[in-house]
Amino acid sequence: MKPQNENIIIINCGSQFTQLIARRLREMKIHSVILNWDASCEKVKSYTPKGIIISGGPDSVNDTDAITIDPEIFAMGCPVLGICYGMQLMAVILGGKVSTGSSREYGVTQIHRSGGTSALLTGNIPGTLNVLMSHGDNVAELPSGFRATSATAGGITASIEDTSRGFYGLQFHPEVIHTDNGGEILSNFAFGICGCRGDWDLTDWVDGTINSIREAVGSDRVVCGLSGGVDSSVSAALVSKAIGSNLQCVFVNHGLMRLNEPEEVLKQYERLGLSVKYVDASELFLKELAGVTDPEKKRKIIGRLFIEVFEEEARKIEGAKWLLQGTIYPDVIESGTKKGSALIKSHHNVGGLPEKMNLKLLEPLRDLFKDEVRKLGAIIGMPEEIINRQPFPGPGLAVRCLGAITRERLDTLREADAIFREELKRSGLYAGIWQAFCVLLPVKSVGVMGDSRTYSEAVVLRAIHSQDAMTAEWARIDYDVLDRVSKRICNEVRGINRVVMDVTSKPPATIEWE
Repeated sequence: MKPQNENIIIINCGSQFTQLIARRLREMKIHSVILNWDASCEKVKSYTPKGIIISGGPDSVNDTDAITIDPEIFAMGCPVLGICYGMQLMAVILGGKVSTGSSREYGVTQIHRSGGTSALLTGNIPGTLNVLMSHGDNVAELPSGFRATSATAGGITASIEDTSRGFYGLQFHPEVIHTDNGGEILSNFAFGICGCRGDWDLTDWVDGTINSIREAVGSDRVVCGLSGGVDSSVSAALVSKAIGSNLQCVFVNHGLMRLNEPEEVLKQYERLGLSVKYVDASELFLKELAGVTDPEKKRKIIGRLFIEVFEEEARKIEGAKWLLQGTIYPDVIESGTKKGSALIKSHHNVGGLPEKMNLKLLEPLRDLFKDEVRKLGAIIGMPEEIINRQPFPGPGLAVRCLGAITRERLDTLREADAIFREELKRSGLYAGIWQAFCVLLPVKSVGVMGDSRTYSEAVVLRAIHSQDAMTAEWARIDYDVLDRVSKRICNEVRGINRVVMDVTSKPPATIEWE
């Protein structure tokens, strides 16, 4: 895609919040491009940036193998904002000193302005802020020309600036919701300091991406792995606009979908006018998963089989050279594919891929968040019931059926899950919840039904609110609704005698259990 008229470049030093910075800028209608930490100054210049943001990261700048950036970036005459590790890296490159291990701050911390007027901490931003800190190092000696503009109660420098050169640093993370006025601080940098107009939107991205797909694919045919989810469906609709009939979709039923879902999904794709071949591979998947209990092994097996099935179908399609996947950014960052990003869990779209693929990979949504994918779907005219469908993991119920996977346990989970979602819809709560589902535990407990003793499995209710799947809060559901769900599951689903609810947010937990 050609560079937009105005960009803010984000240099990724490995923080799992890097894409949140891009998200906040996009919400302000400012186009942003994320480049890896080793991007050259010439590469950065090629985007004619209005400003540069250096992200946080897991390293210590004092480590011998710590990642760094091209120092020539600071000679471009472009405003630069360093966040957390980015601030420390800027300080060291420009002649300051960073102290390791003298004071650590993690979590929400209160900071206070240290006097004077700050170019970032201006406007309606109060003099005292609660901010998210996540650091073990701190700037001990400022580079020449800088001054501190805020500090914590413990005396740790929280923000610095050199207004004559347009260099700014924040020890805290303004991009997360835990930081008071964080959006205003980023807005001050983007509009007040960088002079951005804020006239970019997803429509521009759509046009550029469609052109990029046409250029990359040419006259080749693309085989698309449809799963029924928002991401793969939007990917297919987008690529269809770019290459038309050269897109051949394949819907694989891996036997791990929800109750009646395969039939419902096929009807949706028929409405979209996509060419879809249905493949029932449920027996193959269940056979390979038999006896496997380790979550990562489950995901790897499903990822491998998914690709193998597609490759087998692709060989039957003349001219098929590309595999389209609905990978979005949370899939990538949680799979630890960025330097400095720890592996949280692998996703079937990015984990488990064979070392040598017979198809080239096409992932047009790789740098978008879920809410942006939904907006994109609306822009290209997709039906409401598809773009507002709740997220469903690629490995399906395999990551919600803890322990050994059998057809019987999957059917038990399907029935319980259907009851939970049905009662939420009946009560009018379903549409306002980001994700609601059941998890079947490989744990049995004693119960009593009638005059008989039971020894059956337990099911967990999981419902969360989120904007982008990077963070999540558990949903507070009315007790009467929970009571109906619990009674129905225990009465109607054979093999379950106990219902509990997961009241853990992300972090510390992930949304899915596996």
